[in-house]
Amino acid sequence: MKLISAGAEQIVFALDWREKQLLLQVLQLYPLMPEAYERPSKSSDNAESQKLLGEALAEQRRENKNLMAAFLKSDKVFRDHEKGCRFTLPVSQIEWLLQVLNDVRVGGWVISGSPEDINELPPDLAEKNVPYFLASHVAGLFLFQLVNAAERAGNAGDAE
Repeated sequence: MKLISAGAEQIVFALDWREKQLLLQVLQLYPLMPEAYERPSKSSDNAESQKLLGEALAEQRRENKNLMAAFLKSDKVFRDHEKGCRFTLPVSQIEWLLQVLNDVRVGGWVISGSPEDINELPPDLAEKNVPYFLASHVAGLFLFQLVNAAERAGNAGDAE
């Protein structure tokens, strides 16, 4: 994934076919974060707070899934190019995509056993959680690229 441009309106990346497939597979895992993992605070055991948080997160996930469907159907997002495609992301959708990728990153980490060091193999890594461990890392790579591009886009917007 190579940044082509980062302007005040949109960010454009060049992706080869494998990168596009990886991005689509990671996005299709959303939501990956286990619902029971979310708590209002570590010290809170208030059932009402837990219920409200669960409802808010469920609503957010529904909205994100709807945005995802529209995003992936849009013919403006991925455009075929010589050696892959151009991935165009409106600046207004950066935060949403960061949330989605972060959900997959953290959810994959949780499902793969929540290793203390996210860069180490979990001690209980097994066939059933390897795909989630890998998805967590791939989502992290896309997050890193997107955050760097968003910073450039922010700088471009500041300059205008």
